[in-house]
Amino acid sequence: MIVVRDVSYAYEPGRQVLDSVSLSIGDGELVALIGENGAGKTTLVKHFNGLLKPQRGTVTVDGTDTREATVATLARKVGLVFQNPDHQLFAETVEKELSFALANFGVPAGEASRRVEWALEAFELGEYRNRSPLTLSGGERKRLALASVLCYDPQIIVMDEPTTGQDSRQKSRLASLLTRLNDSGKTVITVTHDMEFVAEFIPRTIIMSRGKVLADGRSADLLVNRAYLESASLLPPQLAEISWELGLAEPSIDLEAVVNAVRGARR
Repeated sequence: MIVVRDVSYAYEPGRQVLDSVSLSIGDGELVALIGENGAGKTTLVKHFNGLLKPQRGTVTVDGTDTREATVATLARKVGLVFQNPDHQLFAETVEKELSFALANFGVPAGEASRRVEWALEAFELGEYRNRSPLTLSGGERKRLALASVLCYDPQIIVMDEPTTGQDSRQKSRLASLLTRLNDSGKTVITVTHDMEFVAEFIPRTIIMSRGKVLADGRSADLLVNRAYLESASLLPPQLAEISWELGLAEPSIDLEAVVNAVRGARR
């Protein structure tokens, strides 16, 4: 679905934010993109919907070279939820925010109304439908930004730090939603520093550091690799840290595996 080949990008000469990045993300995958601040994660995902164009290399989305397509065209396939929702929200009310893209993409009025009602309920925003998005809390604005993207049903959903400002209940609801979207065939990409969220819910992880892909593989393998995490200045998930402290031969981010390993060591 997304193929990145040897992509480099610099906001100013001599300071590469992306340095020869290559990766591919298949249709229907659920992927986490992690790395230290300034690793290039957000810059990379902005290439997926054409907000940025490669200065070297190519990015293709569903076979389309992003340099040859407009942002409006790519947005029908790739929904990007920004890290800061204030960069995304602009309508007078929550309901109008949810309706905007639907009207822009020509969704029939009846279907658009149904989708708006779904989003208001799914993201617990119903009581705010006639309020300005600017009056919502940070966590509520984050949910509204995600809802406004999911309303128009893109095939690829990219979220930048979606758990920021969300309590444990909202994180659980978000995880359930991502799982359902992925089960329905959507490609879901999450940029995050929330290692516990990745460990529990996301099967594949790409680690970036200093504008390069440091590692790409199963979350279960990468999130217990101390060298990778330290190179990218990332804190390990708690279970990985516990595994190391216990000196387990096979560190794990799976609670049952850690418990069984400890029981086995005591026999």
